[in-house]
Amino acid sequence: MTELALTRHAIAQRGRRLEYFTIAWNSLEGIVAIAAGLIAGSISLVGFGVDSFIEVTSGAALLWRMSVDAEECKRERAEQMTLRIVGACFLALAVYVGYEALRNLLEKRIPEHSLPGIMLACVSLIVMPLLSRAKRRVAANLDSPAMVADAKQTEFCAYLSAILLGGLLLNAISNVWWADPVAALIMVPIIAKEGVGGLRGNTCCG
Repeated sequence: MTELALTRHAIAQRGRRLEYFTIAWNSLEGIVAIAAGLIAGSISLVGFGVDSFIEVTSGAALLWRMSVDAEECKRERAEQMTLRIVGACFLALAVYVGYEALRNLLEKRIPEHSLPGIMLACVSLIVMPLLSRAKRRVAANLDSPAMVADAKQTEFCAYLSAILLGGLLLNAISNVWWADPVAALIMVPIIAKEGVGGLRGNTCCG
């Protein structure tokens, strides 16, 4: 029993290290994306940056979850609270991105080309799947729905990176100005689904 407790403690420690990395990476990613998005007038880049800061919120909530892992009576409460915090953040992001993307389409706001945005999306496409896989291993060992949800959100960030990259490349190569707000609108239902799942206490991992 003691050996199992020690093993679980070591896995929880690994989970904490992954969340520290998540917070550091997404803080940097969010700053770069929002700055590049504001300069270029790209709603998909700004939305991606805000999503990165939601990942920071998720990482902080998971750190709290990992800190109470040894106390069984607190685990379930921490799981549900963590899921709801992240879910609410995602719904707020879906509303913001949807509104701004529609406004940009209707007003025909033409975004500038963004090389920093394209580079950021490429790097994120490499980092996020690796991080998600590591989180899933920890989640399976701890039997933690909140960690599964966080891993899914990290994976979901890779999907957003692909959508973002497609929109930015179309705008940069073919001058398809509407590709950026359309890419942002494609993100909206995916973001909203994650938010609703979090508020309901689901892991969104189906």
